[in-house]
Amino acid sequence: MKMDFGLYQHQSMKLVMTNELRQAITMLQYSALDLKDYLHEQQLENPLIELKENHLLEEAVRKKDDLSWNTIDGKQRNYNDDNYSVIDHVKDNEGGLQGFLLNQIRLLTIDNQLRKVVTYIALSIDENGYLGHSIEEMAIELQEPVSLIQEALNVLQTLEPVGVGAANLKECLLIQLRQLAIRDLYAEEVVEKYLDLLGKKQFKQIAKQINIDVDEVQYIADFIQTLNPKPGAAFHNEPAKYVVPDVTVKKVKGQYLVFLNNEHLPVMTVNKRYEDLIKNGEAEVSQYMKQKYEQFQWIKRSIEQRQQTLLNVTKAIVEHQVEFFDEGPGHLKPLTLKTIAEKIQVHESTVSRATTKKYIQTPRGLYELKYFFTSTVGKNSDDSASSERVKIFIKGLVDEENKKKPLSDQKLSDLLMDQYGIKVSRRTVAKYRDEMHILSSSQRKRYE
Repeated sequence: MKMDFGLYQHQSMKLVMTNELRQAITMLQYSALDLKDYLHEQQLENPLIELKENHLLEEAVRKKDDLSWNTIDGKQRNYNDDNYSVIDHVKDNEGGLQGFLLNQIRLLTIDNQLRKVVTYIALSIDENGYLGHSIEEMAIELQEPVSLIQEALNVLQTLEPVGVGAANLKECLLIQLRQLAIRDLYAEEVVEKYLDLLGKKQFKQIAKQINIDVDEVQYIADFIQTLNPKPGAAFHNEPAKYVVPDVTVKKVKGQYLVFLNNEHLPVMTVNKRYEDLIKNGEAEVSQYMKQKYEQFQWIKRSIEQRQQTLLNVTKAIVEHQVEFFDEGPGHLKPLTLKTIAEKIQVHESTVSRATTKKYIQTPRGLYELKYFFTSTVGKNSDDSASSERVKIFIKGLVDEENKKKPLSDQKLSDLLMDQYGIKVSRRTVAKYRDEMHILSSSQRKRYE
């Protein structure tokens, strides 16, 4: 064995991913809004990049929101409509839940000391209307007797929304039940003692425990579902999440055409003030500007390649799923990344990145491109189907079943074979049912 030191030269081949290639791959999987943010970041680093916002989209929004039309709560309203009212524009939850509670506390006829404690508790309520601190903890913080804290909490729990100030779900429901004009003692007992069994829909066991009929427990369960488990949720407004479609599909003369939506992307051009420094600037400045110009050209090419790849992928998807666009979700065909990759002659990872966080506007609504990729179910049957299609069939069968005798997973499997010719195992039916948040047959059963 040779153990000496020395310098040796040998040839080898290896794949090296440059920073430019890595960034190009990252740009491919950016969503429309992410890509826009990325371009603005590059503009800060590269003085040659000049971005001009595309005003086509803004003009379309402005035309839609002119003096004759406005969108309120997702519905289009006409100012000339008889049902229109300026009150529709008034925010009904200004100040949030805590502000709503404080406005009520100001109107209470209680002494100042109690009012201060009630106010403190109101400011400690979380966004769902629950109180996360115990009475003992608040007594220590305020250096007040526990009896005063309890009295203040009792006052708070009489305010709107009903159920506010509870420590947990059980207490929240009990507060709402106890403030009814006509109290239901059985419902209160079920919530207080058998809430876990109620959640598992073990109605027969509850009926046996409190000595009432099962159909009465069914009625109690239905009534409890009308209560509000999160009294403060209505006052908590999350910021709206906007989805910008990357591509649009339209049917023109019997054919589906795919269009890229470039309106949301700013137009990238070279800043003329700095471009002259490439030729006329000092040596160091000129060299720096040449590097930035090459970076500009690379970003531009990467965007063009991204858009072309996205267009090719979408066209291939539309061609494969034409029955979906003609007939609806029930006709979604099985589709894999490999199928599209082979069709447009790219790698599967490229198709995966091109469809990540990308949305397509279709005549049937807005969908994520990933939605059209579904696995094959029923390979041994005469007519294989996509998993999404099978889910639609399962939901349809459950919706039409006899609620007193709901269909078991095995029965659903048999009906899929009998009615649709799709062979699906009981385990697969149970899996898809869970994914759609459909309860088991024993939990779907109604006692009426």
